[in-house]
Amino acid sequence: MRRPKLPTNHYRLPTSDPTRQNLLNNDSDTPKDGFNYWVFGFLKRFMSGNKIDGGSRTEAEEKVYSWLYALAQSDKDLVFEYVRSTERGLSFTEAERRLKENGPNVPLDYSFPSWWHLLWTAFFHPFNIILIVLSVLSYITSDNPNGCVMLVLVFISVSLRFYQEYSSSKAAMKLSELVRCPVKVQRCAGRVVQTELIVQVDQRDVVPGDIVIFEPGDLFAGDVRLLSSKHLVVSQSSLTGESMATEKTADIREDQSTPLLELKNICFMGTNVVSGSGTGLVVSTGSKTYMSTMFSAIGKKKPPDDFENGVRRISYVLIAVMLVVVTIIVIIDYYTCHNLSESLLFGMSVASALTPQMLPLIVNISLAKGALAMARDRCIVKSITAIRDMGSMDILCIDKTGTLTMNRAIMVDHLDSGGLPKEKVLQFAFLNSYFKTDQKYPLDDAILAYVYTNGYRFQPSKWRKIDEIPFDFIRRRVSVIMETESHAEDINLQFIDRFMVTKGALEEVMKVSSFIEHVDTGAITNLSPEDCQRILSMAEEISNKGLRTIGVATKRLKPQISNGSMANDETCESDMVFLGLITFFDPPKDSAKQALWRLAEKGVKAKVLTGDSLSLAIRVCQEVGIKTTHVVTGPELELLEQDSFHETVKRATVLARLTPTQKFRVVKSLQTVGKHVVGFLGDGVNDSLALDAANVGISVDSGVSVAKDFADIILLEKDLNVLVAGVEHGRITFGNTMKYIKMSAIANLGSILSLLLATLVLKYEPLTPRQLLTQNFLYSVGQIAIPWDKMEEDYVKTPKRWSKKGLPMFLLWNGPVCTLCDAATLMFLWIYYKAMGSMEVNFVRTAWFIEGLLMQTLIIHLIRTEKIPFIQEVASWPVLCSTLLISAIGIAIPLTPLGKVMGFVTLPLSYFGFMVVLFLGYFTIGQVVKRLYIFVYKRWL
Repeated sequence: MRRPKLPTNHYRLPTSDPTRQNLLNNDSDTPKDGFNYWVFGFLKRFMSGNKIDGGSRTEAEEKVYSWLYALAQSDKDLVFEYVRSTERGLSFTEAERRLKENGPNVPLDYSFPSWWHLLWTAFFHPFNIILIVLSVLSYITSDNPNGCVMLVLVFISVSLRFYQEYSSSKAAMKLSELVRCPVKVQRCAGRVVQTELIVQVDQRDVVPGDIVIFEPGDLFAGDVRLLSSKHLVVSQSSLTGESMATEKTADIREDQSTPLLELKNICFMGTNVVSGSGTGLVVSTGSKTYMSTMFSAIGKKKPPDDFENGVRRISYVLIAVMLVVVTIIVIIDYYTCHNLSESLLFGMSVASALTPQMLPLIVNISLAKGALAMARDRCIVKSITAIRDMGSMDILCIDKTGTLTMNRAIMVDHLDSGGLPKEKVLQFAFLNSYFKTDQKYPLDDAILAYVYTNGYRFQPSKWRKIDEIPFDFIRRRVSVIMETESHAEDINLQFIDRFMVTKGALEEVMKVSSFIEHVDTGAITNLSPEDCQRILSMAEEISNKGLRTIGVATKRLKPQISNGSMANDETCESDMVFLGLITFFDPPKDSAKQALWRLAEKGVKAKVLTGDSLSLAIRVCQEVGIKTTHVVTGPELELLEQDSFHETVKRATVLARLTPTQKFRVVKSLQTVGKHVVGFLGDGVNDSLALDAANVGISVDSGVSVAKDFADIILLEKDLNVLVAGVEHGRITFGNTMKYIKMSAIANLGSILSLLLATLVLKYEPLTPRQLLTQNFLYSVGQIAIPWDKMEEDYVKTPKRWSKKGLPMFLLWNGPVCTLCDAATLMFLWIYYKAMGSMEVNFVRTAWFIEGLLMQTLIIHLIRTEKIPFIQEVASWPVLCSTLLISAIGIAIPLTPLGKVMGFVTLPLSYFGFMVVLFLGYFTIGQVVKRLYIFVYKRWL
């Protein structure tokens, strides 16, 4: 017999074959303890430049797939040989040895990073380093207030980042709770005569080669190849998200064309037995299971987004500019005053002025404000950076169940075998649902609601329930025995009619039906193969429309043989008369279509990623307005090459029958190849991979705990309109943050270049260190109101992302305008006041102080809008008040005793007249440059 091809490097087989020797180990031979392993792991991560793009499986996934397919295609005796076990099970000694060799059977090989490591990661950011260095220099030069402010800003930034990283890493361990349970295994004992024993061990102690015994309610503690099974039905909802259970059987050999999760003779770690029983051989445990491979990416640190990378690049540029400019200024200042300590102090003040000290505070206040706004819309924001990402999001991947639909069944029609509505079908389906007591299902409620709301009067009071054969996952049907009185008018006698009414899965109902009621005449005839094929074709056509069907059949019983319980009578459900079909639909929410339309208006495309059938997904998407011209299923994706995979994911709007790993691959493909910012909305364990990988993970309050742990945002209501509001808040947050970044970059850099120019022209410092720090402090305080500013309506209509070239080009276009105005001020002072004999040092410094402060304060009104400031667009009242307050304080300081101490003098009114003309010219030139910039680059902020 030809053996199926096995993957190398997975499980150890008999040592006589060197190839088999390598099949046990999934890891390299590098020792896992000690310094060498740490160095090897670090170099491997550092040198690996490969990104997961979702287009193909990882090496670990390929090994798991190949291993499980090889076992599914093999006979049972060969499977024992592959895992080095016997039909009696492992001995206790061998099981203990394998446990030491393979380690504990936990689904994730994941350990918590230490708190100090997370704290160091949060602390080690170039911007934090700049602020700390400047703070230390401030304390050295006795500028304690400025140094204290910088340290407070660093503390806020580091604390928030540390909290988020710690919460994220801790959530990964939630997955281990899925498989914590005792497991029955078969072990053998005895040196001479071996005895088979059934023992109960913790799931952590299960090893490859163990034979496990399972029954209803048990969880599979590893990937298992079935050895025997009896009516075995398994729930794989933890992996697929589908509520329907799956039949499994040991007596089958699968082939490569069967999707992995549909293999009948393989059960997966984390799934559970719904009904039936059996035995199985554990073939994979711990990190080598399908579940572990599926969740292997969870809990790993996400790469920085464009915004974080942009801020980091700004920090590096600031350091470079600071070193160059400050060095030049210190040299020039020392050359003119010959006082090294004074020159160093002035250089430190320039470095402080060049640093946008309020950036962490502005960013965090903006994000917190957005989080509070979403909280009012019944959203819990766990990661405040997700607010900003929602502003950049341009694709939202959603699962239809409970999000697009009401997540409840509504009855649509009652059809006979010819596809025509027939009241008799509805009557007996209603009586079945009315009298069944074992367990009410949503379909029963839907039938009852349909009858009551449409005015049918089936008079259940005239019927009496006799017995019930409850639903189970083997038969997939429920039968109710009832009786009613019938009256024969010709002989004036009453008879007792007894019926068995069966309702359930169409295929199962047809299995027990031997007759069919004729469509036209109502006559009872034999159920022919042609009738079966016609009914199944009709059901398939209905299913393709996105509807669910169940069958209804009846059987007249003789009263004298129906007095006892019939629940255990297997022959009772036979020779029934097939009546027809009941159809159901999970309707879309009224708000879903409107919300998706509003998201599309804002540039956010919706893609449906679901584990449900394609026909059902298409029906729902058509109802809510999602295009279904490009659809694909998970098994079809598995057959595609990498490039074809990416192209298909790009075009498809509906992706059905997806496994958790396929959802993950779709999200990664959209991110890495499509360059999209992706949001994912899910609520199940099977969504955890995609939730963790997405830029914005969104779950609902009713979701499982694991999904909520990995989500960045939790919706307290399953309403997509809340996400529309979140997108708006995200774009407002992003816009206000970009206002500060671009404004501070222009103002600070322009101010420093102007200081350099003034130092060269005047041959002395245009501002003393104390005056420069005071000016910078007032300007920074005035910008705290920016998070409360408003954004134009047009701005929030499209996704917003950080542009790598945007900020440098913005500086090149707009920076010279500020420097030009400062140069004009210097020329005015030099020409006008020097001729009048007022060109003394304190006069120049006072004039430069006020002009620089007003320039930096008013620049926000030019930067914040594409329109003409104060005419076409006015800032929010907090920003206006902040501008007026800081400007008034700056103008008033020279008139106060504090101004005298700082070396300021009173300025003539003519200078303030010049300020009016200067700023009118600044806003005019700035507006012209703004329109040219927008014309060239098609954007402003």
